[in-house]
Amino acid sequence: MDYGMIGKIEKAKRYAEERDRITFNEFLIKFSGDNNSYNLSLNEDGWHCTCPGFQTHRICPHIMCAERVFAPMIKRDKQPYAPGQNVVSDVEKAKRYSEETDRMKFESFRVTFTGNNNDHHAGYADHTLTCDCDFFATRNVCSHTMAMERILNGMLNGTTDDVGDA
Repeated sequence: MDYGMIGKIEKAKRYAEERDRITFNEFLIKFSGDNNSYNLSLNEDGWHCTCPGFQTHRICPHIMCAERVFAPMIKRDKQPYAPGQNVVSDVEKAKRYSEETDRMKFESFRVTFTGNNNDHHAGYADHTLTCDCDFFATRNVCSHTMAMERILNGMLNGTTDDVGDA
């Protein structure tokens, strides 16, 4: 029995439950809307979405959905509503989208885990999870990457990220 791995699985469960310890630094999501697919991103410069609503108002149901689904891992103020925006319709759509997370597929992300001793940085790109912790360096898996698989269950593009109750 691999007691080191058992401990990491338990820690991953805790991290997934304590989402305030995780911060999205950036991400790129392919978002399947009702009519088209859009690229939704968050980075140091803020939000961006390729949908027409964002181009007009700088806010859209896709951003509103991500703010809802990934709270409290997004450590930013929510995007304000815009003059002329159909707020009621967009809020309703964002709520529905947040219940249909299979619409979101991550292309990439970078997160920071705030640990009891050290912070660690995990990421996802080219269908591969990475982490800067020592356990990942020796095993290619760790509590940080397992926590992200658990949180993003079904949303990692091109992986088999169904972790079940492991």
